[in-house]
Formats: sequence, structure tokens, C-alpha cells
Amino acid sequence: MGFKRPECLTKESMHYCPGCGHGIIHRLIAEIIDEDYKESKIIGVAPVGCAVFIYDYFNFDFVAAAHGRATAAATGVKRSIPDALVFSYQGDGDIAAIGTSEVIHAATRGENFTAIFVNNGVYAMTGGQMAPTTIPGQVTVSSPYGRDPKKQGYHIKLCEMLVPLDGVAFVARTSIHNLKNIEFTKKAIKRAFEVQMNNEGFSIIEVLSNCPTNWGLSPCESMKRIENEVLKYYSLGIFKDKGRGI
Repeated sequence: MGFKRPECLTKESMHYCPGCGHGIIHRLIAEIIDEDYKESKIIGVAPVGCAVFIYDYFNFDFVAAAHGRATAAATGVKRSIPDALVFSYQGDGDIAAIGTSEVIHAATRGENFTAIFVNNGVYAMTGGQMAPTTIPGQVTVSSPYGRDPKKQGYHIKLCEMLVPLDGVAFVARTSIHNLKNIEFTKKAIKRAFEVQMNNEGFSIIEVLSNCPTNWGLSPCESMKRIENEVLKYYSLGIFKDKGRGI
């Protein structure tokens, strides 16, 4: 099989910065939909943030949500069209700050859709300010001496927060910093979609991604930073898969 553009991706050039991980994650979603859901109704929910224009890159329907409200919008879409495959696509500022309430309550209720949460540790679209997921010691434009937990608190671990909730069926944290983990990310998203289509409840995949522009690194250096620094604070794995007894 030759390497080709997935059919559900449009030919629109992506607006992301060079080396940004969003393009990789978009492709993985597109490959899964081409492989398993070509004949299905697909509806994505776009966030506010770097991925705000995600609807330009896929040839299926999207709903644009207000900042932090993508999981609330996905709840309404899925309840209205229960047979559709519905996913929200959100950054850390969107889902782990302004949208924390929405995701916790959607998860608690067991809303049957999938949240794809891209964690690059900064508010990237607005210039790289400290986010809830910024790790201790990380320098950002609003924490120029590095995040100090004594002054600015600790980083949020959203997956660990959601695991104990009864309505949550699947939780995984993955990364895209090397081929092995890109493959793992694809398997996790594929499993989350499967959980949703089996009506098992809420599913979420947190994908650790890079932000070369706001980290002040080259694309290659930013991938190494995930391996050498970010993984010390965010472990990878399947944290919950209720259908498989995990």
C-alpha cells in the first residue's frame, strides 16, 4: 500500500506552525475514519485555540463551540444524533481551564462521545502563556522564571482526575514524539471510537504534543523535550478501559 492522503482530509493547506503536532493527530483521526467509519455519520466539535480551523481540514461535518464548551456542544450533538460518531477536539487551555467544568460533568454523566485533548503545555494561540498543564519549572511568557508550584500551583492531570468517575469508560494518555508513540496514539483513538460506538460511555484521549514556536525550539528539539522533560510529569498508558476490565 502506498502512502497517500486519507480520503476524509480535504486538500486545504493547514495553518499550523512548522513542526506542530496537530497535523499528525489530524492525520491519525483521518486514517481511522477511512479504515473503520467511511459509511458512518461523523461530527466533530471544533474548539477555540490553535485548532479552531480544524473544520477546514476534514470533509465531514463540524460544530464550532464557544471557548471551553466543546464537550457541552458534543453532548448536545450526540444526544440529538445518537448513531453518529461524535468527537470534540480541544487544547489544554480549552478543556483543562475554561472547560474544566464541562468535561467533568460530561464525563460524570457518562455522555457517549469521545474527547481528543491535545496537551502542549501552553496557551499557544495567544502567544505561549502558562496553561493549567504547564509543568513545574517550565518557562513561558507569563512565567519567565519557570512555573513555581509554591506561587502558581501544580499542573493539572486531567486524565487522572477523570478515571474515578463512574460514567467514564475509556481514558488514555499518549504522545506523538516518536513513531512508536504515534502508533500508540492511533490505537488509543481507534479504541475510544470503538468504545463510543459500543455505547459504553465517555471516552477521552490526552495526546502530549509539541509547540516548537512557543517553546522556542526546533521541531526535532521539541520532540526530544517531550521525551526528556514532559514525560517525567505525564505518564503514558491506558488508565481505564471499562469494557476490557482495566
